[in-house]
Amino acid sequence: MHWNLEWLRTFRAIYESGTLSAAAQALFISQPGVSLHLNSLEAFAGYKLFDRAPRKMVPTEKGKILYNAILEPLQKLESAEQHFHRRSHPERATICVGMCFETFQYTLEEHVASLPFNLILKFGLYPQMQADLDSGLLDMIVTPQKGNQQNLHYEPFSKETIILITGSTTDTSELMPMLHAGAMNQAKEFLKRQLWYSTAGDMEQLKNFWSRNFHEHPDFSPNYIVPNISSIIRCLSNNQGFAVVPDFLCAEALADGKVNLVWEGNTPWQNTLYFGTRKNTLYEKELAGLKTLFEERWKCNNDI
Repeated sequence: MHWNLEWLRTFRAIYESGTLSAAAQALFISQPGVSLHLNSLEAFAGYKLFDRAPRKMVPTEKGKILYNAILEPLQKLESAEQHFHRRSHPERATICVGMCFETFQYTLEEHVASLPFNLILKFGLYPQMQADLDSGLLDMIVTPQKGNQQNLHYEPFSKETIILITGSTTDTSELMPMLHAGAMNQAKEFLKRQLWYSTAGDMEQLKNFWSRNFHEHPDFSPNYIVPNISSIIRCLSNNQGFAVVPDFLCAEALADGKVNLVWEGNTPWQNTLYFGTRKNTLYEKELAGLKTLFEERWKCNNDI
């Protein structure tokens, strides 16, 4: 029985990326295929090459010895392959990115067709995105929340301010004097009687904004639960009602007069936005290109 060169390539990819899923992405094969290659190589060698730690493949001493033994020969083989193999089409990397749907619309949607690599988007809640990034299911996330995973790196690139807006036909003549005078109890009771919009997946912005300014949790339910913040802004445009949203997502509607800024709160609530990546990634060039698109889109925002 002889070992297979693909087993060694897979072993190297796991060693360098740290997870089976990241190795699968690097090799453009399935994760079960990666596991099969590793199991076959370990069976041939007669000893474990990795200890399976939570969310991390830790090389054993035997694994380290094997890696050092095969690295240079594999690099020479890959160099020869690149020199002698003529490709009709260059291979494209596949990048998996997590963010909220609105951030995708605001930043990347118009650029997708021109990206020089394959792109897979995942939308969801930030804690799950952090876990998927740490496990290798995602290559980058865009998030206002930093996790504590040791394998992840967070790079700030802009800020968002959470604001209270209203549809342009909403009468705020009674509310505005209360806010200017600091009559918070009166303003609170007025706002409770109004029409409110929120999203189905995440009401934390409304809850946190209310708690920060009125020092209690809101004891009312929104009248309209819609799929996302973009839907809120479209529903509010030239209509009546209130919502709490990030400023950058409603900037165009504010400029067009479709919605109005009511209040930034007693103390403006700002979130820093971060690029989250693993400390070791195979896609530095591709991720740098994505980051540039974000930075250019947000270049009018406040400096960090």
